Amino acid sequence: QVQLVESGGGLKQAGASLSLSCAISGRAVSTCGMGWFRQAPGKEREFVASISSSGRTLAYGDSVKGRFTISRDTAKNTVYLQMNSLKPEDTGVYYCAAREPAYTTYDYWGQGTQVTVSS
Repeated sequence: QVQLVESGGGLKQAGASLSLSCAISGRAVSTCGMGWFRQAPGKEREFVASISSSGRTLAYGDSVKGRFTISRDTAKNTVYLQMNSLKPEDTGVYYCAAREPAYTTYDYWGQGTQVTVSS
């Protein structure tokens, strides 16, 4: 059974940096496509970033390009989201998700971690 546990959320001021972690159990991260999503109150869930199972293909949502970086550590079976130049609109619950490499639908989700950015 695949389990994802996010950590690292918190309260930051605009312009600050924050790093999120997603620890995976039950499956090697190198066998999954991994993604980060976020949801602000009253809004739909939004794609933030993804990394392919090979680790070679990265993708970012338009609102975070140039500020956020997704990475992974296969030895630790963990995926990271480095968030720089935070803005108040980055506030939300951030979720880690995993999918089968051949599919685009994410089947496994973490419980989420809250990120709040004050102006």
